[in-house]
Amino acid sequence: MATYVLVPGGWKGGWSFEAVVPLLERAGHTVHALTLTGLRPDDDAPTVATTNLDTHADDVVAFLDGAHLTDVTLVGHSYGGMVITAAADRAGGRIARLVHLDAYVPRDGESCWSAMNDYFRQVITDGATTTGYAVRPPGDGDPRRRPHPLASFMQTIRLTGAFARVPRREFVYCSGWEDRTPFADLRTRLQADPEWLVHDLPTGHDAMHEAPEAVAELLLGERSSVSVQS
Repeated sequence: MATYVLVPGGWKGGWSFEAVVPLLERAGHTVHALTLTGLRPDDDAPTVATTNLDTHADDVVAFLDGAHLTDVTLVGHSYGGMVITAAADRAGGRIARLVHLDAYVPRDGESCWSAMNDYFRQVITDGATTTGYAVRPPGDGDPRRRPHPLASFMQTIRLTGAFARVPRREFVYCSGWEDRTPFADLRTRLQADPEWLVHDLPTGHDAMHEAPEAVAELLLGERSSVSVQS
C-alpha cells in the first residue's frame, strides 16, 4: 500500500483535498493532507509575515521526519508544486513519486512569481495591498481560505539536483481554464522530457473539487492510457 502526502496550493489548507482523501483511503492507502505554516486558522501576523518557501518545504520534511515516512508519493497542487519540489530535494531519497497537480515545476533559481503569468502577478499585487506581507484570497471561494504569505510566492528556489533523482515524476495539466492557466508552456516542456509523464484532465484548476474521482484514479494509477500523454 502507498503513502500519500498531499500539499495544497495558495490560500488553502489540507481541507482542499477533502473529496480525494477518502477515495484513496478506501483503496487501502495511507493519506496525509497537510496545512502549511501561515495558512492555519490560528497563525498570527508575525508567523504569516515571516513564512517563505523554505518554511513550507521544511514543513513537509519535518512531517516526513516526525511520521518516519519513506517511499512516499508527494502530491502538490498549484503553488504546492514549488513546495514539493523543494521538499523532495531535501528529503534524502524518501520520495518515490512526485505528482504536480496543475502545479509549478520550478527549475533552480525560479520563484513562483517568476514562473506565473501576468494574470496571477496582478492577483498577487492586488492581494498584497492590505498588509504588504500577506496576499488576500482572490475572488469568491471557500471561506476557509486564508491570506497567503507573500514571501513564499516571491522566494527563489535553490535545488541541489536531488529532486531530479525521484524515480517517478508526473505532471497533471488541467485544460479547462485555458484563458488563465500559467501552465501551458510548462506542459509543452515536460511533454518533451522523457523523464516526465504528463496527464491531461479536462477540468478547471481545482480538479480536486470538480473531479475528485478522476484525480484519485490518476493518483492510484488507474486512469486509462487514452487520457494520458507522455
